Amino acid sequence: MRIGLLGTGPWAQMAYAPALSRHGGLDFAGVWGRRAAAAKELADSYGVPAYDDVDALLADVDAVAVALPPAVQADLAVRAARAGCHLLLDKPLALTVAEGRAAVEAAEEAGVASVVFFTTRFQPETEAWITEQASVEGWFTGRAQWLGALFSGEGSPFAASPWRREKGALWDVGPHALSVLLPVLGDVRRVAAAAQGPGDTVHLVLDHVGGASSTLALSLTAPPAAAGAAVELRGAAGVTQLPESTASAVSALTRAGDALLAAARTGQAHACDAGFGLRVTEILAAAEGVLSGGA
Repeated sequence: MRIGLLGTGPWAQMAYAPALSRHGGLDFAGVWGRRAAAAKELADSYGVPAYDDVDALLADVDAVAVALPPAVQADLAVRAARAGCHLLLDKPLALTVAEGRAAVEAAEEAGVASVVFFTTRFQPETEAWITEQASVEGWFTGRAQWLGALFSGEGSPFAASPWRREKGALWDVGPHALSVLLPVLGDVRRVAAAAQGPGDTVHLVLDHVGGASSTLALSLTAPPAAAGAAVELRGAAGVTQLPESTASAVSALTRAGDALLAAARTGQAHACDAGFGLRVTEILAAAEGVLSGGA
């Protein structure tokens, strides 16, 4: 499958380009970016063409991987789907429900496969744990803490990201927490409560359709010594915690590429398809509404 990369920023350089170039089933076929010079530099480093026109790239490939801000991603996902390209997308799918729904509808109408890269869902240890816990009945409550030091530490290439500065932890690390909790505790029936903490920190209480509740603590401004992610489940089966993973983002993305190939080949939607990405966007938008006093 010939695949093109849309995006030239740090995430494209650190994760997407290496994963695409090393994948045995994907033919890394070119790069397009909003800055032509950056696209040429990244493309040259992998010996692939740089495209000045995104539609020209879409016409030359079977699939695209998108490493761009979510608002830009959503529009390009629609454009790529309409060009018949399968979609390897990043989280969050979009920053509004309308944009996310447009991407899902475009993929469905075109009959193309989609996979949204929620890192934890494509790391072997954590993927196996999520699958195991999803088969267990009687979960009573869950607790997720996703605390980053992006805005309080030093040297992160993502700290100046305009959309992260505007939307904060809710939209950046919130998708990671939801990607773990939803397959185990079930869909969210209601965002029962939401409150601001220090900096961009957000605390959420979720009511799940299966009867369990969960709490989330999300931040990009945690002290560096306090940063980290943890998920704990408690129920009739006892207490269990999300294991740590040693898998890199590149290896996880390679597995996401495997998932896209399988979905394209079989026509069976992956659990982390654009539809799941849309559901995550809907929950985040509902939480944002509660935080702003709208619910």
